[in-house]
Amino acid sequence: MRGLPLVALILAGCATTSVPQTATAPLVAATAETDPVDTAADAADDPAIWRNPADPAKSLVIGTDKKAGIHVYSLAGKRLSFTPADRLNNVDLRTVGTRVIVAASDRADVDAAHLALFALDTAAAKLVPLGRFPVGPGEAYGMCLWTRARDHALFGFVVLKDGRIDQVAIDVSGGVPKVTTVRSMKLTSQAEGCVVDDRTGLLYVAEEDVGLWRFDADPAAPGTATPIAQVDGRTLVADAEGLALAPSGRRGGYLVVSSQGDNAYTLYRLPGVTYAGRFRIGGGAIDGTSDTDGIDLMLGDFGPAYPGGLFVAQDGDNAPDTQNFKFVSWTAVRRALRR
Repeated sequence: MRGLPLVALILAGCATTSVPQTATAPLVAATAETDPVDTAADAADDPAIWRNPADPAKSLVIGTDKKAGIHVYSLAGKRLSFTPADRLNNVDLRTVGTRVIVAASDRADVDAAHLALFALDTAAAKLVPLGRFPVGPGEAYGMCLWTRARDHALFGFVVLKDGRIDQVAIDVSGGVPKVTTVRSMKLTSQAEGCVVDDRTGLLYVAEEDVGLWRFDADPAAPGTATPIAQVDGRTLVADAEGLALAPSGRRGGYLVVSSQGDNAYTLYRLPGVTYAGRFRIGGGAIDGTSDTDGIDLMLGDFGPAYPGGLFVAQDGDNAPDTQNFKFVSWTAVRRALRR
């Protein structure tokens, strides 16, 4: 583990002299898993879920292979299509009008961050490339999307490997998308995972060795970071990685984060971001997860296997096969945590 920067002490309030034992994390069995990615070692990274409103059982999961491209999977985990691309890392999607827009952080040029855009052909279960667009200097790492409630404008947040966060406005109304960098924010050290709550316009970012931060997502707002949860070695263990939301009502629900350092997933209750429990994936016919990078979560009916929502997690060790993604019933998670 890298040494904690000074900002960790701000979150902690004081230094600690020992690492406490991690908090209890019950096992939740995976219901399905994807076909393994084609490339070896550290390759699979981040998922995004599209729910089919007409037939939830035919929903799709997007997953990146950061060495080869981007996959589209069925809810059974079968790979339906693959689009080659260099070094795509994090992925997110939003419905814009009648189209599903998929965005991924593009690390092909480590000195110049890019955003790759696709349209998801939901009938054919494949991605149609729309182009790659410059964002700013540095290596693109994390990425998440936000649809602003008042005007349905689409924005992206590209988290650079050094902790800078570039916000871009994305216009897909014309024949060729327009991507414009509108502001930058900064954390002290390496960050990656992020998610935006479309209800509240709040951006959550994971600084890997430090903890979780909150920003106002509106580009006109100050870029001030508010610390909300600490990497404490007990409830959240470095690296803090992927983030996902389970919204409830106008402001409630849960923020979920991959506690990569101890192969667990931590929940925080919204809106106050108070610790609400943690779980691990394992204990079933399908192997569990470890070293998880990206996660995604969507509530709602996804068919008999996922009546209350679908949770997807990257599996960093799927031996003897290459890495893949595991699918978990959110109903099973809530049952395990008695939530």
